[in-house]
Amino acid sequence: MEVRYCKRCGKLFNYTGASPICDSCRKKEEENFEKVKKYLDENPGSDIRKISEDTEVSTHQINQWIREERLELSKDSPLIIKCERCGAPIRTGRFCNECKMKMASGLNNAFSDGRPKKTTEPLKPDKNDRMRFMR
Repeated sequence: MEVRYCKRCGKLFNYTGASPICDSCRKKEEENFEKVKKYLDENPGSDIRKISEDTEVSTHQINQWIREERLELSKDSPLIIKCERCGAPIRTGRFCNECKMKMASGLNNAFSDGRPKKTTEPLKPDKNDRMRFMR
């Protein structure tokens, strides 16, 4: 197990590879997430500054949750985020559905081209092929 400093509070903690923050900061982050989520349910048309002021959660953190697809903007939200690939308006994440499908297809094609082709011919034994033993 690795010991690291928490990126938020600076305390030492056992890093498990999941998150660069300690358990207490992660718990606080989850509490803030629930606070923002509840606020958005009650006030769906609020802009990000208003959400940040009323919940005391930074706009940076709220934007991060939107990009991570943990929060989704409502259809009537004044907030607009754009696909990082084509610029189309989206409500959550980093890419629109069309760009996600294109990237996934491109990735699948890249992996399928590199696969070895199966041979249908059986291997013919060579006269020189013999089993060898190590002593």
